Amino acid sequence: MKPRALLLLLLLVVVGGPAPLAASGSKPVLVHYMPWFIAKPYSSSWGWHWTMNHFDPDTLTAAGKRDIASWYYPLIGPYDSADPAVLEYHVLLMKLSGIDGVIVDWYGMDNYADYAGIEQRTAALLYYTRKAGLAFSLCYEDQTVQHEIDGGFIKASDAVARARQTLLYAQAHYFTDPTYFRWSNQPVLFNFGPQFFKASADWQAIFSGLAANQQPAFFTEDNRLAAGVGAFNWPPMCLSQDNGGVLSTTQLESYLVGFEQKARQAPAWPAFVSSAFPRFHDIYATAGVSASLGYRDDNNGGTLRQTLSRAMTNASLCVQLVTWNDFGEGTVFEPTEEYGYRDLGTVQDFRRRYLAPDFPYHTNDLTLALRLFNLRRAYATNTLITAELDRVFMNIVSGKLVAADLQLAGVESKLPVIYDLSCAAGQLSFLIGGYLSSSGVQVQSATNLETTAWKTIETYPPTTDPMAFTNRVLPQAGPVFFKARAPGGP
Repeated sequence: MKPRALLLLLLLVVVGGPAPLAASGSKPVLVHYMPWFIAKPYSSSWGWHWTMNHFDPDTLTAAGKRDIASWYYPLIGPYDSADPAVLEYHVLLMKLSGIDGVIVDWYGMDNYADYAGIEQRTAALLYYTRKAGLAFSLCYEDQTVQHEIDGGFIKASDAVARARQTLLYAQAHYFTDPTYFRWSNQPVLFNFGPQFFKASADWQAIFSGLAANQQPAFFTEDNRLAAGVGAFNWPPMCLSQDNGGVLSTTQLESYLVGFEQKARQAPAWPAFVSSAFPRFHDIYATAGVSASLGYRDDNNGGTLRQTLSRAMTNASLCVQLVTWNDFGEGTVFEPTEEYGYRDLGTVQDFRRRYLAPDFPYHTNDLTLALRLFNLRRAYATNTLITAELDRVFMNIVSGKLVAADLQLAGVESKLPVIYDLSCAAGQLSFLIGGYLSSSGVQVQSATNLETTAWKTIETYPPTTDPMAFTNRVLPQAGPVFFKARAPGGP
């Protein structure tokens, strides 16, 4: 786009607004999210999930990338899960992809190992999912209780009581939030396992401390507990050991069919959750953490299509995308240098096909999130541009992508722009955004684009508030042109 095209506005052409966000389909699409990444320069060190005590992100590879614990490289590079710019980028990608919410892998609130840091990052994510209008849910990792016992943080005899306190914390900080994901008016709680509390009686004792209206709809992995509503499936990598460590298409399909059969067998589960994933390629053996859990090929997107089509069309309560960002296991929907936006584009296409035919967004729209992220980095200390980028965020989540694109183009070009034009009852109105400099903005008008006789009709001082222009126009007076410019600019 030529710079001048950003500045000029023909009165005779009124640009219509973009299509609003489509309503959620009949089945929510949630994505499993890992909030455990710690990275320089946001934090003082690189966390275990980028290093696994083997890799050194301070070292650049021959390809110029940081040396991280993954076969795949995030499009924005390795990041910190507490970084506001990262969280904004993630939730915008989700919104534009047709994802309705997140399931956060949660370790509780204890100040043990990295659990407190994960809780801090979980709370930070909730702030941004709220802003983006996304649902929120927790997947409690009860393996943490075993680790705390092994580390001497708690006694084995106190395990149930400690877990009860953890769920009371979840009730106070998450379950009561109006955006928390619910089923039959119960907060949905996932559990990756169970790995420690394997008896239903333990979970009943743990839940006994919760308020009557906050008793969770409890979903465990693969099999339902009596204390629960149902279960969710997960990449069945244990089956790969029967096939030389490679999960075959036949094995995967048999597992998916068998899971649904379990859910339907009498007595049928009240509900179940189906998961979809693009691949499985862990780095554990290379890092020396453990033997590999197995391998499932991406199959040129075939693995995702196989699992996602079933999850979207069966009788499951919701779809769980596995995962947003488990880079250590390679089950990554977040854009990477290797796959770009392809997997999120598939989610968009399948949502449109199976859940919401009027879902309006496509792969190219996803780039808005990256453009905003890059500008957040470039103008982190500029209050004028930061306020404008805040307005870009709100326009994206409100479905005003045309306006957001113009604003981003203006900041990228270091030019002010005109957007959100309307003309009614002889009154012209528009907003001024894009690059807002410390010298302010002028609105000028002319009756002929070939003349240089532009007249300044309004001057705005630098401000973080929205700049709105209105002007009375008379159609019989002929065309009038407007442009926004920085004083002394083009």
